[in-house]
Amino acid sequence: MSDQRSSRVAIVDHGLGNLYSVKHACAQVGLPAVITSSKQEILNADAVILPGVGAFKDAMDTLHQLDLVGVLRDIAASGRPLVGICLGVQLLMTESYEFGRHKGLGIIEGPVVRFNQPMEGSRRLKVPQIGWNRVCKTAPGKQAAKDVWANTLLASLADGEYMYFVHSFVVQPQDASVILSVSRYGHIEFCSSLRYQNIFACQFHPERSGIEGLKIYRNLAQYLQRAEQGEVQ
Repeated sequence: MSDQRSSRVAIVDHGLGNLYSVKHACAQVGLPAVITSSKQEILNADAVILPGVGAFKDAMDTLHQLDLVGVLRDIAASGRPLVGICLGVQLLMTESYEFGRHKGLGIIEGPVVRFNQPMEGSRRLKVPQIGWNRVCKTAPGKQAAKDVWANTLLASLADGEYMYFVHSFVVQPQDASVILSVSRYGHIEFCSSLRYQNIFACQFHPERSGIEGLKIYRNLAQYLQRAEQGEVQ
């Protein structure tokens, strides 16, 4: 009889997000996943994905109502993979300035701030940013000193690969060393993904970024397989 918990992913359902797109992406790489707001299912999962689209305060209010704030902090401290997507990366931060000032999960130190009038030459760009943008290991146009994506969920992606974004706010990690990739919208360079211990989080939507985006889910599946076989410390 097979172990039904094998490499099982819990996709946190807090009412805001393209949950089924994330689940479909997991299925495409052979990763069993369940959409859930159950504390026990989340705590028992081998990995947790925190997606989200919408308002920061609404999401945090729901996480408090579902009593999931402590659960997600426990997952972050457990060593198991915790993946934040779009609003999910913002929820991991200390606080957000979207429609006021609101506390986040406080797992990653730093605020969430609005794009400050991004300009391309003399033209002001629209906010939110909606569409494809490059994800770079370092400042766009410069060569990274080392492969900072090795052994991360961005492994095997090309430096400068295009991913799909929909957002008005960006994260500003206090510790710059957690920044895994940067992107540029007009004159503004921002953190487009981060890694801290067992946490990977990105502002873009891998599940909406075609074949290259699926590589991120495939890397997660491969990591969990290695962990199951005792190859991950």
